[in-house]
Amino acid sequence: MKTEDVIKYLKEYDGRPLKLMEVCGTHTASIFKNGIRSLISPKIKLISGPGCPVCVTPTAYIDRVLDYAAKPDHMVYTFGDMMKVPGKCGSLSDMKGKGINVGMMYSPFEVIEKAAANPEKTYVIAAVGFETTAPIYALAVQEAAKRGIKNLKLVTALKTVIPALSWICENQDDIDGFICPGHVSVIIGSGVYEALAEKYNKPFVVAGFEPEHLLAVIYDIVRQIECGKSDVKNLYKNAVRDEGNAKAIKAINEYFETGEATWRGLGSIPDSGLYLKPQYAEYDGGSRGLDRDMELPKGCSCGSVIVGKLNPNECPMFGKSCTPLHPYGPCMVSAEGACGIWYRSI
Repeated sequence: MKTEDVIKYLKEYDGRPLKLMEVCGTHTASIFKNGIRSLISPKIKLISGPGCPVCVTPTAYIDRVLDYAAKPDHMVYTFGDMMKVPGKCGSLSDMKGKGINVGMMYSPFEVIEKAAANPEKTYVIAAVGFETTAPIYALAVQEAAKRGIKNLKLVTALKTVIPALSWICENQDDIDGFICPGHVSVIIGSGVYEALAEKYNKPFVVAGFEPEHLLAVIYDIVRQIECGKSDVKNLYKNAVRDEGNAKAIKAINEYFETGEATWRGLGSIPDSGLYLKPQYAEYDGGSRGLDRDMELPKGCSCGSVIVGKLNPNECPMFGKSCTPLHPYGPCMVSAEGACGIWYRSI
């Protein structure tokens, strides 16, 4: 079917109102960049999901990492998106501005080299992400163990997507279909969505990131709903296999085990966290025990934005007391955060 025919169909759709969740923050960014909402009927509502790992990281995690940064002879490293996420006593960026030992990394392997060169210091990696980034942290631990590096710690906030989608389906019955995350699906495959589609009777369709990909996925989901279907489709076959990436999955399973984890704004979800296995405990900087932090800062609507109950611009703080330069919540910080994407796009 030609793209122009897909656009015509979606623009003229006049069936019952539909609510589709784009799980991945990169999809949200592409939807804005390419004006996808202007190409579809107002009866098809696109909402953001919990596909931003920085956005769902609890405050207690930030505070634990900040505690490490304040210790003598400790260095904390993380990717750029985490630097401005506020904890109860500030952010890593605030600490860095005060001359405290915080740095931004481009790869955990560069931190391994620093740890090897400076054995008198302890290097702490704030390891945040989904299945997409978990393999590189697994390989980092493998490399550190192989080289006998003892002064390296990981404080992990690694999460898995499927339990979160199950939580959403259990707690929000008004979502009609899911645009499945492209990057995560490269690792976990498209077949893992079968059980969700069967249990909750909703379409789950894997999408790429180009506008044609997103329009095709929206069209497929709408047509499925009209025909009473709830199938899993993989429309990103040039990157996603049904079975996923076997090597990456093996690395995750070798070094991590699942456990309960807190998702900022959602609460505690069983078996949704990835934690270093006991045999690698010497590299764990205290990643467990952060499940008591259920509350968002007063007035923050990130929890509602993450599950699509609110559009970012419906938050009373949006663009006023919460901006990318002075974020109040994590959704305004990350490049994959819905609030930041909306702020830069409207």
